[in-house]
Amino acid sequence: MDLVFPHTFVPWFRSVAPHIHAHRGKTFVVGLSGELIAAGKLENFVQDLALMQAMGIKIVLAHGFRPQLEEQLRLKGQASRFSHGMRITDPIALDCAQEAAGQLRYEIEAAFSLGLPNTPMAGASISVISGNFVTARPVGIVDGVDFMHTGLVRKIDAVAIRRAIDTGALVMLSPFGFSHTGEAFNLTMEDVATSAAIALQADKLIFVTEVRGVLQAIVQDPSRAQELAGAAQHDTDAEIDQELALADARKLLAALPSPQQPTDTAFYLQHAVKACEGGVERVHILPFSVDGALLMEVFTHDGVGTMIVDEKLESLREATPDDVGGILQLIEPFEQDGTLVKRSRTEIERDVAQYTVIEHDGVIFGCAALYPFPEASTAEMAALTISPSVQGQGDGERILKRIEQRARAMGLSTLFVLTTRTMHWFIKRGFAPVDPNWLPEARKRNYKWDRRSQVLVKHLK
Repeated sequence: MDLVFPHTFVPWFRSVAPHIHAHRGKTFVVGLSGELIAAGKLENFVQDLALMQAMGIKIVLAHGFRPQLEEQLRLKGQASRFSHGMRITDPIALDCAQEAAGQLRYEIEAAFSLGLPNTPMAGASISVISGNFVTARPVGIVDGVDFMHTGLVRKIDAVAIRRAIDTGALVMLSPFGFSHTGEAFNLTMEDVATSAAIALQADKLIFVTEVRGVLQAIVQDPSRAQELAGAAQHDTDAEIDQELALADARKLLAALPSPQQPTDTAFYLQHAVKACEGGVERVHILPFSVDGALLMEVFTHDGVGTMIVDEKLESLREATPDDVGGILQLIEPFEQDGTLVKRSRTEIERDVAQYTVIEHDGVIFGCAALYPFPEASTAEMAALTISPSVQGQGDGERILKRIEQRARAMGLSTLFVLTTRTMHWFIKRGFAPVDPNWLPEARKRNYKWDRRSQVLVKHLK
């Protein structure tokens, strides 16, 4: 084995563990665009889904088939017809859609059945269940245009789907629905996935698509959306807005032109907003062009696409007893290497109200404790810790500012820290070194002289 490998793999795998714990038992609806399959990326995508399911995530997969349907129509000498951004599905197009959907269902089920040795699917045993989970209604006639067999989701059988995924099966939804009279209707993957996520009150709705997400430049200037969206397909350096609050997503959607094709910014965004308004906490728009995008989005702090949430997921707040486990997990590696003084679980449970934490998507990535000494008009900031996976992003400064605010609110005039390795970080932020004898008497009694920690003080204005 490469000697470097353990030094990279082990810390990375440990950093992923909080996400694994956070997502176990959760329900994800994944919308898979037909373009991913046409691009030959189905095998890797299925392997990633199988890995997620092995980690205890319940998965509902809704697939699309736009390019496959276009190919079937082309083979029959038929042209696609659209109006109001929707396909007009005549009887011939309906037949083509059924053929395309049947072929894709076969390919997806076959991919989940692979179990070759020395592959990610080795040992995987995934039951794929599909059925009449979707009831549809016709679009009907809009502005004089008869959409014939094009439909919209009327109802999702959430009870049956929940029963299936609770047994460990993966439920697959095709973009077809049937009316109460038995008529078949061609639906869109986006409508099916969004409706299923709302009906199931899923923890996440994830669109794996041909777009990279929502560009920051479009958020800043929606009037250039069409120009920028087209360029972004080829410009991988264009910055993606990684997290949009629902209120901001609504405003952006209102400023964008009505979407006509999947590459338009509003196309997936409109479904993301609908899902969030329907009770889905998080919606992700990911590019299938990035290998492993699904895993990186779910199991890393920043992800690779755009996430739309009902409120900002990253919060700076005071800790509660429920945070004790997360704080322990965060500070333990720094205790082991000697950066921090070891603290027992009992000690943290006793002092948890003194802690400030940064939480992102249910995982604690930073913390610090404030211990006041009112008799000396000062306080100690202890156990300032930022997860290595997010260091350098300003979280340390954010926690420091919150601790300073708490100290000022107590009427204290100074803040001090004890450190052995990060003295320069604190000096850059207004702290000055002092002799340990400066410490309040109560703190001086507990000072470990053999550790030789530097004492730094900041005056609070």
